[in-house]
Amino acid sequence: MGVVEEAHNLKVLGSGDRVTVLAHGFGTDQSVWKHLVPHLVDDFRVVLFDNMGAGTTNPDYFDFNRYATLEGYAFDLLAILEELRVESCIFVGHSVSAMIGAIASISRPDLFSKIIMMSASPRYLNDVDYYGGFEQDDLDQLFEAIGANYKSWCSGFAPLLVGGDMESVAVQEFSRTLFNMRPDIALSVAQTIFQSDMRQILSLVTVPCHILQSVKDLAVPVVVSEYLHQNLSCESIVEVMTSDGHLPQLSSPDIVIPVLLKHIRFDISTV
Repeated sequence: MGVVEEAHNLKVLGSGDRVTVLAHGFGTDQSVWKHLVPHLVDDFRVVLFDNMGAGTTNPDYFDFNRYATLEGYAFDLLAILEELRVESCIFVGHSVSAMIGAIASISRPDLFSKIIMMSASPRYLNDVDYYGGFEQDDLDQLFEAIGANYKSWCSGFAPLLVGGDMESVAVQEFSRTLFNMRPDIALSVAQTIFQSDMRQILSLVTVPCHILQSVKDLAVPVVVSEYLHQNLSCESIVEVMTSDGHLPQLSSPDIVIPVLLKHIRFDISTV
């Protein structure tokens, strides 16, 4: 097993000529795709991996400097594709991984036939003429709460982000993967994501992008999906789903999986 393979818990499942890469967001790991994978393995080679810092990865491999920017994760993604000798893939990026895929595609557009961005945001902070959903005070309080009592913060944050009460299976699943992160790493990753501003790279993306968004999402207002659509220079399409929450592939699989499969299987002109 190679270093990249071991570090990211790489798995390749299924068969088929086309490759689909599934990339998770903050506080989760590759298990977040458990409802989608069974629908893909008959027709695609499916690549699953964990972003560095996820609770399933070795914390000794987490380089705080490397992962202080999203570019560090983009370099990891390119290394994974190289390790697996992937020549072209359909990339499905949830949350921050949508932007990670976009960054990676700028330097190697040949590796991506399309990017499916789910619950994606180029910037979480509000700005002049831009609504990201958060003020700096909101984020400062978030970071302070993570640092003060991580377990307590996880218990409160999980139902807010997923949408639902602590009794729901999706909330319990997200609580588990979130709590599996080492607290200092979780704080660092949260700061990197929530303070990021990727608006300037959108005009450099040339790969077709499918933007999927829940109608209600604490982390990403619906207007952000339209902002992405308007500011990506590539061909793009938006579909707002009737799902609730930031992890709809976990909380509303009956709604979201058919939408994901449609966008994976069909190009923009035929969706």
